[in-house]
Amino acid sequence: MEMSPHQPFITTKLDEFVRWAQASAIWPMTMGLACCAIEMMSIVSPRYDTSRFGAEVFRSSPRQSDLMIVSGRVARKMLPVLRQLYDQMPDPKWVISMGACASTGGIFDNYAVTPVDTILPVDVYVPGCPPSPDALIYSLMQLRREIEAGGKANVLARNA
Repeated sequence: MEMSPHQPFITTKLDEFVRWAQASAIWPMTMGLACCAIEMMSIVSPRYDTSRFGAEVFRSSPRQSDLMIVSGRVARKMLPVLRQLYDQMPDPKWVISMGACASTGGIFDNYAVTPVDTILPVDVYVPGCPPSPDALIYSLMQLRREIEAGGKANVLARNA
């Protein structure tokens, strides 16, 4: 069969295609630790519709997910568990720190609550107590932009 010179075709680089595929199918892991988890769970409802980002299904296994959304306060006893789950996730993997407690320790001024970035490399911080589902969706969009750009810089996701 002869190919017409007017037939359209697409060319791309393999690494650009892989980054596009990774950004278009982010599978978060179920990791709700406190009150922020309620806001995190609501992003999969029809009202917010995260299926448009390819992130509509929360995975129960770390081996099937590439995004850990740490939502809520992180107790010192939970740090080894978080690290173990993170290590079981396949590469490339990303972390979103959701809420004031996960990002800075929040209102708890004691030894038991620890920011998640002391043990995991956080890619996007979502401020608030608790942050709204819109803020979490905005952080997913920020993470997608970072993945497509090929970077892994820390980003503070705030609605502008």
